[in-house]
Amino acid sequence: YSLIRKIYDRAGRPGDLDLGDGTTLVDALMAPTRLYVKPILELLGGAHGDEIHAMAHITGGGLTENIIRVVPDGLGLDIDANAWPQPAVFQWLQREGAVPREDMWRTFNCGIGFVLIVPPSAVAAVGGELDRLALPHWRIGEVVAAGDGERVRIG
Repeated sequence: YSLIRKIYDRAGRPGDLDLGDGTTLVDALMAPTRLYVKPILELLGGAHGDEIHAMAHITGGGLTENIIRVVPDGLGLDIDANAWPQPAVFQWLQREGAVPREDMWRTFNCGIGFVLIVPPSAVAAVGGELDRLALPHWRIGEVVAAGDGERVRIG
């Protein structure tokens, strides 16, 4: 929150700014965090719960540091940044704060609050359950063999 506060102050505290989707900046910044506990527990207890290999709540540490913690050594992540609509508030923060893309991925969830890792054969079934639970979802990438260097690649 300190980076958000710094950018907000430097921008002149434009709380009434319309982000282009009918939401003001202050409403987007103050929106409550989505809680995943109940729907994820229901998902885990359902018919496809055993197909969930790993889960990650995306908090401080953003996309690059949270998901990889549940991925075994020797494997990495290939994430497609175009797979989901990035909320306008993150676009504003990046633009207004001149925050490099890599820092955005490392600092914020960029619209991905929770990640489930499932085998490719279970994506459709688990997606159907997420629809039933009214949880928006996207297939954002895949687990791959780790290469040299970073284990998380966001392209």
